[in-house]
Amino acid sequence: MRSDGTPRRPNPKARKRIPPPPAREPKQWIRDDEPASGERQRRSSEDRNRERARRGDAPFATELSPSGAGGAGGLEPEIDRREFEALANSKARAKTLANRVGEAASHFAAERYIDARRLLRPIAEELPGSPTVRELYGLTQYCLGNWNEAVRQLEALRAMPGYNCEQHPVLMDSYRALKRWHEVDELWEELREVSPSKELIVEGRIVAAGALADRGKLKAAVDLLEDGWKAPRRPKPAHLSQAYALADLYERSGDVIRARTLMGWVATMDPGFSDAAQRAESM
Repeated sequence: MRSDGTPRRPNPKARKRIPPPPAREPKQWIRDDEPASGERQRRSSEDRNRERARRGDAPFATELSPSGAGGAGGLEPEIDRREFEALANSKARAKTLANRVGEAASHFAAERYIDARRLLRPIAEELPGSPTVRELYGLTQYCLGNWNEAVRQLEALRAMPGYNCEQHPVLMDSYRALKRWHEVDELWEELREVSPSKELIVEGRIVAAGALADRGKLKAAVDLLEDGWKAPRRPKPAHLSQAYALADLYERSGDVIRARTLMGWVATMDPGFSDAAQRAESM
């Protein structure tokens, strides 16, 4: 996430930057009868990374996606109707709702967020106890820059049994856009304690560092991203994301030499990683 930290909103009069979805490889919440387009998603991810870089954000290691989805690149498993059967008033109604959520997930994967919201809003009201709906609706609101509604949905998800911190970075970033620093810090500590995966920790670390930079605490932000950082021989996307964000903070702190060196390392390891090559040359 961005280390210069202006709040995100599609309306430029209201905020200085848009919330590009974190660059996770989409887990493609689509129905079995709809084929996934790997090439379309690859281009979409690249476009988002370029847009994030233009605003100073570090591309994330993984792409924004609901945690219940399967791996990228293949057909998506059908929405599990058992969850809806337990909540709806009949099996017929559960089938209808599951199909609509599958359609909304297809819109989400294709970045048609307004269409996804249109389908999900009444379902969220009808089935407030559905973690699938809360998660997908919350992520949709996040992608639309509706921070308060994203927080409402994702906090409801967070309170449900079985939640594993998968969407903590998104929730953190929503609070960051609202300048609710206490909540950002609290969620970061919670994420660190649970430590679900390297990718999620990196995403959370980038958001937390950005929130520190938002408050003028550049040194603390740099220290947070430097913590445990070591350039590996074979970096994964998580390493590149952290290095990109750290290089951006170095540049903002006036340490141009270290910024250029680290951004150059990112570009060398992955020439197509966002705009790292261009930024390294311009530093």
